[in-house]
Amino acid sequence: MKLEELLHQTYGFTSFRPGQKEIIEQVIAGRDVIALLPTGMGKSMCYQLPAYVLPGSVLIVSPLLSLMQDQVAQLKKMGEKSVVALNSFLKREDKEKIWQTLNQYRFIFISPEMLVQPFVKKQLEQMTISLLVADEAHCISQWGFDFRPDYLRISEILPALGHPQILALTATATAKVTNEIKTYLKISDPFIYTHPMDRKNIAYDIKRFENTGEKLQWLQEFVRKFEGPGIIYAGTRKKSQKLAALLNESGISAAYYHGGMEHQDRIFVQQQFQNKELEWVCSTNAFGMGVHIPDIRHVIHYQLPTSIEGYVQEVGRAGRDGKPALATLLLAPGDESLMESIVLEDLPTKNEIYQVHQSHDPKRLISDGIVRETAYRVIDYWLKQLSVEETYKQIEMLQQEKVKQAGKIKKLVTITSCIRQYLIESFDQEMDQKPESCCVNDWIDYEVFELRNETGKKRDLLSWQNRLNALLPL
Repeated sequence: MKLEELLHQTYGFTSFRPGQKEIIEQVIAGRDVIALLPTGMGKSMCYQLPAYVLPGSVLIVSPLLSLMQDQVAQLKKMGEKSVVALNSFLKREDKEKIWQTLNQYRFIFISPEMLVQPFVKKQLEQMTISLLVADEAHCISQWGFDFRPDYLRISEILPALGHPQILALTATATAKVTNEIKTYLKISDPFIYTHPMDRKNIAYDIKRFENTGEKLQWLQEFVRKFEGPGIIYAGTRKKSQKLAALLNESGISAAYYHGGMEHQDRIFVQQQFQNKELEWVCSTNAFGMGVHIPDIRHVIHYQLPTSIEGYVQEVGRAGRDGKPALATLLLAPGDESLMESIVLEDLPTKNEIYQVHQSHDPKRLISDGIVRETAYRVIDYWLKQLSVEETYKQIEMLQQEKVKQAGKIKKLVTITSCIRQYLIESFDQEMDQKPESCCVNDWIDYEVFELRNETGKKRDLLSWQNRLNALLPL
């Protein structure tokens, strides 16, 4: 059967999106693949369709619970019942039922932390896993070295699974990140598909202010003038909450989202945004993966992002419908120093490394407040791989790399040449054609984004609190 026939028979689509067929052909042919496809290009199809050709199950390592749940929901919506997500939120009785029938599932989603647990490994050993998918594979580099080192241990499970094929999927990756993916997944000779990362419907803007007060005033005026939906990325959890409160006070429907919230609260905000009950989400970089909203018109960075890769990933959540979208980066005095502190805050200090190395009960250091939990995970991983002196050097190398990434962001906000070209060249690609509405250093047509009221259409000014009050009156 031809792939187009299988695609139509299985999912009802008549043609592939760019890159999908080339990737799927290589997967079915038995080759390891690293695929770089921009957000909205249908990365999931690259493992979904092969699952109907390959024997056994497909194991998808996914970074976020919300992303897992969204992918499971999407598959079930398309009629696939043989899908399950293994995570810490499953009830005990549900877990036991899943373990008894695990080999019956075609798609198994799992976090890297759960994947390396001995019990889970033992269960997976008894199965036929034909394909291991590292979804959002840039996280191996972006998060694995920093505070989720279990990403670096994915390859440890491969022998127990009988060395299945590897498919690493990501929207953005530099040559350095691609090499790290190859190294830590132990892929020797992969087929690498790189789609041009330029999204021509996204225009890049930078606004500079004398102080934070001016920046806040601009933001309030902007959200009144320009129609959402949109995401406002803040550098800290506290700032995301303050910005959401500010928008609500201005009569704009907005909510905050960050990693410190309860899981159900985060899911609730995400669902509200997807259901158009919120016009804006004010968030840390925790929001984005798994959010499939095609008509996001604006991505605003209230504070500087910490890397070019992260910036492009976050901006790429806008304009997935192909219509014009605006990426606006705000800059005020003090933002660069804040960005530099955020860049390094997750990495362990030398004292934390020393304390863990010397302690007979290192986990107690967390409860005693001597070592941060995220720092402990990183230290514990590297001390098992390296000596204490080598661990010091490893963390120093990571600090230097992060400072280098911060330097690229500083250059982004100071160049007078084309911003689009600078971003494209950061990913070792070339710009083929510049769109008419390109960037603030060339030209942007702001009129296409303005809120239109000539038809008498009224904007919904209810905040999310007011919506809840309307739904649940006292």
